[in-house]
Order: sequence, then structure tokens, then C-alpha cells
Amino acid sequence: MSAEGGTKAVVAALLANTGIAVTKFIAFLLTGFSSMLAESIHSVADASNQGLLLLGGKRSKREATEEHPFGYGRERYVYAFVVAIVLFSIGGLYAIYEAYHKWHEIHDGHGGDVFDSKWRFVPLIVLGIAIVLESLSFRTAIRESNKVRGEQSWWSFIRKAKAPELPVILLEDFAALLGLVVAFAAVSLTLITENGYFDVAGTATIGVLLVVVAITLAIEVKSLLVGESATKESNANIRGAIESTPGVTQIIHLKTLHIAPEELLVAVKIGVSEKSTGAQIAEAINAAERNVRAAEPMASQVFIEPDIFKADYVPEERPDLPAAPSH
Repeated sequence: MSAEGGTKAVVAALLANTGIAVTKFIAFLLTGFSSMLAESIHSVADASNQGLLLLGGKRSKREATEEHPFGYGRERYVYAFVVAIVLFSIGGLYAIYEAYHKWHEIHDGHGGDVFDSKWRFVPLIVLGIAIVLESLSFRTAIRESNKVRGEQSWWSFIRKAKAPELPVILLEDFAALLGLVVAFAAVSLTLITENGYFDVAGTATIGVLLVVVAITLAIEVKSLLVGESATKESNANIRGAIESTPGVTQIIHLKTLHIAPEELLVAVKIGVSEKSTGAQIAEAINAAERNVRAAEPMASQVFIEPDIFKADYVPEERPDLPAAPSH
């Protein structure tokens, strides 16, 4: 569900941003508003990012190899991280540079031709259309996210989602809509007051907005790249499935890791009776694995190690290791 919904949201955003980028560039060439150039670069960065997300989704579906035995599912995280870098550098930093450049032009007595252009109201029309198209894209992202968000708040969903596409598109579309509103206000105030510094302020605001969104994305995707465990609900399902398996006396320790947004690695050490035979232990392990896969379909890799658990077990001291510190 999340993979299909994420792809749908990405495609919708890609189509919207490609069309918006073209019209914004035309409006910039006709008028010279720096806010329009910043928004043009913003849309190009967004469209490039959606292309990267689609590429990452396609490459992540490759079969596992000897060199990559757990598959390529985490490539989706890699490409999502690249998206954050593109948004930060091409989108945010370029817009801030453009604001600085435009400020110098105005300060030096240039940049006033925009007020005499017969096309000076074109950016407002373009921005109005862009707001409508971006709103439709944002609505698609919200609708697809609601299918998997459950009872979580939006911020919690962005923080905890294991599939990167929907959170990335949500943040990008939100930033795009906010940027469009800022650009519309900046261009309007510039035309009304014939003061180019409003255009500079709008451009700088768009740049700062993109930098903040890019940093937020980078922080969240970095956590996925490093490796996150299953959700509390999934961990509870796995734990319950193992503890209910005949022959398992307790769970000694349990670790989970997302090797892809929809794939989990489960490593668990179980306690078994010291009176169990080898055949009984093997049957308990096989039954526990079946129960785990039934309780949590994302558990694609399950490794179970049996042990004789003793509550008063004290690790054997080894002379080659430093003694444990006393408390």
C-alpha cells in the first residue's frame, strides 16, 4: 500500500513540477523577477528529486546478489538522502545567492526595468496557476499518506515512516506551496510599491525555507540509512508470536532492523528447556519462524538462535579480557 501510494504521489508531483518549472522560467525571462527565478530553480530541483525517488524505487527492486545478500531495498533511502542534498544546494543555497545578487543590483541602481515591462503582471498569473497545480499535488500526497498514517499526527508520520517517498513529497509540496505564497506576496508588493527590495526579501525567504526543509529531510533519512528497528507494534507482534510458540520458554533478546521499507530482518535468541532434544529444538525454531512471518508479513529475514536460559547465569571470566568495573 505505502509503496504504491508513494509512487502515485511522486508521479503526481513530478508532472506538476515539470509544468510549473517551464511556466516560471518563461515568466522570469519576460520580467526578470528574482523571486520567479528562485521559484523556477525550486521547481526544477523538486522535479529532479521526484525523478531520483522513482529511480531509487526501481533500483531497490533488484534481486539479491552474493555481494548484497539482503537485496537493494535500502537504495530508496540513499536516493531520498540525495534528494535532501539537491534541495539544499540547488534549491536553497541558489535562491539565497540570487537574493544576494539581486540586492547588489538594486543597491547599484540597476534592476528597475521590471516596472516598465509590459509583462510585469505575468508572474502573478503564473504563480496563481502554480498554486492550484501544487495544491492538487499536495492533496494527492495527503490522500495517499492517510491510507497508511493511521492515528499518527502528521509530524509523527514524517518522523516514523519507514518508506521515504511519502514524507519527502509531503515536505516538498508543503515547502513549494509556502514558497509560492511568499513569491506571490513579494511580486505583488514589488509591483505595488515599485520597491525591488520586496523581491529580494521574497527570494531570500524562499531560500531559507528550502534549506530548513532540506535539513529536516536529511536528518530523518539519515536515521533510516543508519538503520531503524521495527515499530513498537511490529515488535510486539513478533514478540507475541515467538512467546506463544510451544517449546519456547522465553525470549532472551530480540533485535529487528529495516533492510528496506517493507522488509524486516529479525534476529532473536530464544530460551528452550534443557531437557529438549535436538529434534524438539529444531521444531520449536521452525514453528517460531512460521509464527513470526504470519504475525508480521514484513519479516523477510528471520534468524533464531536457541539457548538454555538460566536466570542466575553469570558470564565466564576470560583472562584475555579486562575485568568488568566494580560498582
